[in-house]
Amino acid sequence: MSRSRTIRWALLIVAIAALGFLGWQRFHGGDHQAQAEAQKRVPARVAVPVRIAPVEKADFPVYLTGLGTVQGFNTVLVRTRVDGQINRIAFQEGQFVREGDTLVEIDPRPFQAALDQAKAKKAQDQANLANANLDLQRSTRLGEFATRQQTDTQRALVAQLTAQVAGDDAAIANAQTQLDYATVKAPFSGIAGLRQVDVGNIVNAATQTGIVSIAQIEPIAVIFTAPEDQLPDIKAALAAGSPKTIALSTDGKRVLSTGALSLINNQVDTSSGTIRLKAVFDNKDHALWPGQSVSTQLLVATLKDATVVPDDAVQHGPNGLYAYTVNKENKAELRKIRATRSTDGRSVVDEGLSPGEQVITAGQFKVQPGTLVTTAVASSQAQAKVTGQ
Repeated sequence: MSRSRTIRWALLIVAIAALGFLGWQRFHGGDHQAQAEAQKRVPARVAVPVRIAPVEKADFPVYLTGLGTVQGFNTVLVRTRVDGQINRIAFQEGQFVREGDTLVEIDPRPFQAALDQAKAKKAQDQANLANANLDLQRSTRLGEFATRQQTDTQRALVAQLTAQVAGDDAAIANAQTQLDYATVKAPFSGIAGLRQVDVGNIVNAATQTGIVSIAQIEPIAVIFTAPEDQLPDIKAALAAGSPKTIALSTDGKRVLSTGALSLINNQVDTSSGTIRLKAVFDNKDHALWPGQSVSTQLLVATLKDATVVPDDAVQHGPNGLYAYTVNKENKAELRKIRATRSTDGRSVVDEGLSPGEQVITAGQFKVQPGTLVTTAVASSQAQAKVTGQ
């Protein structure tokens, strides 16, 4: 009986030990499993995706930007030079007219009559001159039988009639001119504006009201301004040739035409501190129109072998400009830089970067010095260079 009691106590102890082991295993084993799962959830050192571009050495054009207004290269308000009634209008509003094209025809009959009268007067005077010449020849042949007075008088009459014929030629020329003025023609090629007369209107040379305005648009001019402190650079560029000038839409996003600077105004505007400039454009496609507002870019210099980066690589911080580069270990490095000029999405860097280095152009907001990055070349988005795995 003592033996069976010992066995029961032994079994009870074993059961208690087993239950205790199971409880301990459940409690501490859950902690280990949670720790293992937590370790699995802890990410490895993740690289930040960015885009990069190389620092290049290239010739960098320096443009001076401004605002300007398009003007017709020549503009004229066509007026009549004779009085009369309009018989025909030979142009349409907004039409491109060529030099010498007929615009308006004025009743030519009064001017034709004046021309015919001048021609008749000349014929009459020529007949009188011919008769006088014959009389002079007769007086000369008579010799001593004709008095000197008669000969001199006849010679003077011939001279007088000769002068009258010359005056008749001038009258004919004047009458022909007046007749020509009855046909109003375009003085140069350009765009006709709104006409200010109709068929049947009486026009005269004394009134200031014109017939139509014509603006020459091939070529065409753009008048724009530049700060007076840029005048030395502009003068140097003009002395070296005809500086390239680009006319763009007012938002600066679309190129309208390319021309050349033709002149610098002879005086600086003291009230604004600017100088007026004039550029000329061929404008064969009529992209520029008189009165249009445009943005301008004037090429004043070209920097040789400049260090150039995309504008997106240049960042602004409390301590000035900076850029991130990517080193051989694919880690970001912060560089303080000095950028002097920016044009067409590119900036010139004078200090802080060297040609051949790679700068980050997108994704900088996730980057700090020493951050591991994966890079994709900005100029070729289809080909990504993935590193730092």
